[in-house]
Amino acid sequence: MKSIISAFVISSSLLGLSGQVVGETLPPPSISVASNGTQLPMQGLEPYFIGKTRVEPLFGAKGEGRTSGAMVTFEPGSRTNWHTHPIGQTLIVTSGLGWVQQWDGKRIEIAPGDVVQIPANVKHWHGATDKTAMSHIAVQEAKEGSVVNWLEPVSAAQYQGH
Repeated sequence: MKSIISAFVISSSLLGLSGQVVGETLPPPSISVASNGTQLPMQGLEPYFIGKTRVEPLFGAKGEGRTSGAMVTFEPGSRTNWHTHPIGQTLIVTSGLGWVQQWDGKRIEIAPGDVVQIPANVKHWHGATDKTAMSHIAVQEAKEGSVVNWLEPVSAAQYQGH
């Protein structure tokens, strides 16, 4: 047992407890660019959305980061299911008109330039109005590898604000 502990202490000190060998120089972090058109839209989203929706990843978490983002486009009448985010979500509306609604709250119209901040674990949905498409950038952080908890579909009555 003593030799195992000694080996751990020696290897930990050589690695500096950071995974880097003492004296080794790592390359400095560098900027990366994901060129337009290189991120393919996500597939198989039908269980989480009602209507025609396109989700295009913009960026994923890198290194120690937990943040990811996507451009989401909803055709008229399209929307998410009810859902929550473990650390919350920010939506930046880029075009069209949409609606967002918190569970037991009023449906709110959102338009280009609006920034919607949804707190952690708040049950909500968002999507296009019944007559106008809407696009937004969605930004969220992962907690224990998860960014969303999908729930039941939004009923037609809930969507229409009844």
